[in-house]
Amino acid sequence: MKLEIYKRGQGKYTRLGSGFGWAIIAALGCVALYRQLNAIDFASSKIELWVSTMVPVAVFAIFAILIFWLVNKPTIANFMIDAEGEMKKVSWSSRHEIFVSTVVVISVVVIMAAFLGAADLLFAMFFTDVIGL
Repeated sequence: MKLEIYKRGQGKYTRLGSGFGWAIIAALGCVALYRQLNAIDFASSKIELWVSTMVPVAVFAIFAILIFWLVNKPTIANFMIDAEGEMKKVSWSSRHEIFVSTVVVISVVVIMAAFLGAADLLFAMFFTDVIGL
């Protein structure tokens, strides 16, 4: 395993974001492991402290190396570089367009809910009064 960055500078933010995201997940897992190891009753408090702290640190170090390797693996790195390139080409909507679209969607949902509620009420009245169910 080479410790060099594949295509340095390309897809930087995507790879950094993905690496940090995976590192946060690994860190949360190591915190859970630390708590589980603290619950175990060892013969000596020195052994307990050593095991409960160093095992999660070692596991996180292994995950950090794995994450670095994955982020710099050519197939994964090329995918992330391409994904970042495509995201730069996206035409994002303006704040006003998003606001107007949100208002339209919420209005349509409220109107449809009113129509469906009225239809449900009419069917309930029909089945209780006319048919007697």
